[in-house]
Amino acid sequence: QVQLVESGGGLVQAGGSLRLSCAASGRTFSTQAMGWFRQAPGKEREFVGAIGWRGGSTYYTDSVKGRFTISGDNAKNTVYLQMNSLKPEDTAVYYCAADRSFATMTRGLSADYWGQGTQVTVSS
Repeated sequence: QVQLVESGGGLVQAGGSLRLSCAASGRTFSTQAMGWFRQAPGKEREFVGAIGWRGGSTYYTDSVKGRFTISGDNAKNTVYLQMNSLKPEDTAVYYCAADRSFATMTRGLSADYWGQGTQVTVSS
């Protein structure tokens, strides 16, 4: 099993920035990718982006390209989501996820492991 713990959510004004962190523990060697999903009230869960542990490849959904950046620290088993130029429509609960396959995660359908989620609220 892999445990994921997110931190860094909060309230920010539109145009501002936030950085989310996700620390992984447990059988992390079994995973090849970590990433982020989000779910806004009344909407389905949405893939945000992912990073592959081998080579550091990244992949983002179109709505966040150029504004969000995913990075990872292998030594700390931690992944970060730097969010800039935030918009009210970015308001959601953000979930960290891990998967055995980077390709699977980038399809944005599901993941093997999930964190508990952290709220991000962007005010207009």
